[in-house]
Amino acid sequence: DEYEVARLHAETLQDAIDHSFTDVSGIRFHLAPPILGRRDKNGHPIKSEFGPWMLRALGLLKRLKGLRGTVLDPFGHTAERRMERALISEYERDLGDVQGLYAPESRDLCIAWAELPLAIRGFGHVKQAHATQAAKTRKELLAALRAGPQIQARVAE
Repeated sequence: DEYEVARLHAETLQDAIDHSFTDVSGIRFHLAPPILGRRDKNGHPIKSEFGPWMLRALGLLKRLKGLRGTVLDPFGHTAERRMERALISEYERDLGDVQGLYAPESRDLCIAWAELPLAIRGFGHVKQAHATQAAKTRKELLAALRAGPQIQARVAE
């Protein structure tokens, strides 16, 4: 999330620059902060350029990680965070069904279902595309689990 990105930049970037380059006259950041909300014609975030002051802003943001998940979290109200919370709730609801459908012959399907969250990575439209694909796979896996052993054997092949 934004707090982790800020922490990583604030704690490692300046040292990496100092150790990798000499005579750096300035640093520029190209970021698409979700709170700015600028989008292109495809709905993808537009990056803006920020000056060296952004490193200090990232240092401040990393200290605000205690706001994560609270009503005061400025990023918690974005569509992406709402989607993440919905995906977690959906996964937790599915867990009971998958546990009830588990059998030795459904093991591989259950493992594939359990690993679905690992496929949802990235930020913004990249994460959304992965979530859309994972939702399709989720439906297929749950349908195969509910269909019984004959269908499971065909899906596993």
